[in-house]
Amino acid sequence: MTSTLTISALTKHFGELVALTGVSLSVAPGERVALLGHNGAGKSTLMKIILGLIPATGGQITICDAAPGSVAARRAVAYLPENVAFHPSLTGEEQTRHYLTLRGESPGLAMGLLERVGLAHAARRRIGTYSKGMRQRVGLAQALIGQPRLLVLDEPTSGLDPVSRREFYALLDDLAAQGASILLSSHALTEVEARTDRIVILSQGRLVAEGSLADLRRRASLPVMLHITARNGFANAIAQELPAAIMVDGALHLSCTQPEKLKTLGRIAGLGDMVADLDVLPPSLEDIYSHFSQGGAR
Repeated sequence: MTSTLTISALTKHFGELVALTGVSLSVAPGERVALLGHNGAGKSTLMKIILGLIPATGGQITICDAAPGSVAARRAVAYLPENVAFHPSLTGEEQTRHYLTLRGESPGLAMGLLERVGLAHAARRRIGTYSKGMRQRVGLAQALIGQPRLLVLDEPTSGLDPVSRREFYALLDDLAAQGASILLSSHALTEVEARTDRIVILSQGRLVAEGSLADLRRRASLPVMLHITARNGFANAIAQELPAAIMVDGALHLSCTQPEKLKTLGRIAGLGDMVADLDVLPPSLEDIYSHFSQGGAR
């Protein structure tokens, strides 16, 4: 399958400042990729190069086999920034009709787009009365014009309440199911943990890790946490059987390495009715991100 976005050995210098060094990655049709990195890691620079706003210093990049900034690439790409800005005196419908006209599309599609992003009820209200989350929805409606093949999203859920965030990711799922490629930059790691297919981590302009969450967990080899709830009166007995466990508010907390996980679970299962409950907590995406961004990949 031909990748929608292909980046090979990409570098970017701003004078003596090296912003990107040897970054290579691809995004396939229908794939949702999370782009993670601390401030200054190179995420914004990478997105600007993809959008054709600044040139790369070296390496190659293609979007649907076209060069960034070309007419073909611009038709294929949509962008949603963290903070969108629209004319406050226009209504949501008027603003969307305006962007449809600029893209050579029928203005009559505006209400359908606004309904798709959950904003039909406020389509005829002035944008100046919208909350930040509502303005973000207008931005997403604008990004969907022309059925783009690649969506580049920078902190797209900023300002959205929990329900709206869930609806937003459900919409991304639908777009990916229809074949759209999604490159999403976010600091909300708990959100992207379960809603992306692959994770890319940048640190100091270098790609230090990429893969599915399961792949990165295996590579990081971080400990697994086990929280054991004892039946009344059995906490001390369990602690004697698991001397490495730590008692916290009547529960026992135990950590083990990935290779030891099944063996440890077997020991806990052998305690039978002494155990009332057991929670297995694998390393979170935040743990994995910290591990790789601080040099764990090397």
